[in-house]
Amino acid sequence: MAERTVPWLRITAAYAWRLILVGIVVYGVFSILGSFQLIAVALFLALVVTSVLRPVADLLSRVLPRPLSVAVALVGSLLLLLALLALVGNTVADEWPRLVDDFRGGVHRIQDWLQRPPFRLGPGKLSDLQNQLTRYVTAHRSALLSSAVNEFGRVVEVVTGGALALFASVFFIHSGEHLWAWARDQLLPSGARGSWDRVGRAAWRTFAGYTRGIIIVAATNAVLVGVALLVLRVPLALPLALLEFFAAFVPLVGSPVALGVATIVALAGRGPITAAAVLVLIVVIGQLEGHVLHPLVLSWAVRLHPLVVAVSVIAGSIVSGVIGAVVAVPLVSVVWSVLKALRATPR
Repeated sequence: MAERTVPWLRITAAYAWRLILVGIVVYGVFSILGSFQLIAVALFLALVVTSVLRPVADLLSRVLPRPLSVAVALVGSLLLLLALLALVGNTVADEWPRLVDDFRGGVHRIQDWLQRPPFRLGPGKLSDLQNQLTRYVTAHRSALLSSAVNEFGRVVEVVTGGALALFASVFFIHSGEHLWAWARDQLLPSGARGSWDRVGRAAWRTFAGYTRGIIIVAATNAVLVGVALLVLRVPLALPLALLEFFAAFVPLVGSPVALGVATIVALAGRGPITAAAVLVLIVVIGQLEGHVLHPLVLSWAVRLHPLVVAVSVIAGSIVSGVIGAVVAVPLVSVVWSVLKALRATPR
């Protein structure tokens, strides 16, 4: 019977059952990771911290003992982060009274703008919308309070995950290669250790290169956005620049969303002309990021087609929300580098 089957059907069937098997394995892996999402995210953050601070610790270890160099790298980075957050908090506190007045005037300007063509929303419709919002908040007060309590639980989870990530990053930075060698020797047969050692090193080079590259891209975007918002005298320029930095970790999507928030702030605080200038900034930053920064900075890690990046981000967001959108592209990059390393492995 098999001899009577046309060749293309046999080949398609052979690939089909293999793809089904791979799909079952991938689904099982994601199901397991979903059950231990906190641990998986904490280890991912530990790898990110390791990829950034490992070169710093290696440099410091030339003049300091290894444990002390790891401690200096970690504590110094934490102090830098806390100082940046304190600066943002002080900026918001100093600008808050003026911001309240600007936003009140901005809300009135938005209402006047909505009453003109092409929207022509009358004062009655705007009042009805405000009353509906007030009634919704009153009717769902208990649900909103429950959501706030749940969010407090999420804060506890975030703190726990951060502590685990910091704890794991200490060992990864100090002796990550020894941990990898132990896992390789204990879990793999002797004949496969050489190949998988090559694969593991290729995966780490890709992950570390991508992480360092995306940090450079995010920092460049944040500086450009911060300078532009300061020039345009948009309120909360420094916090919005910090928001742009973190949003840039979601390729193709994060920067427009962050700049959309900046546009709303500019509209409320400075008026429609400044908001239009921020919209132009969205286009310019998007073109710069997509056509200059990503090809220039990330080409030495792995170069993925923009369509692959977009599909990966959307698929990751569907599976795990914001966390999935952040993890998707580096995960696809690592998988692609592993496949290339396996193909290049001599038999």
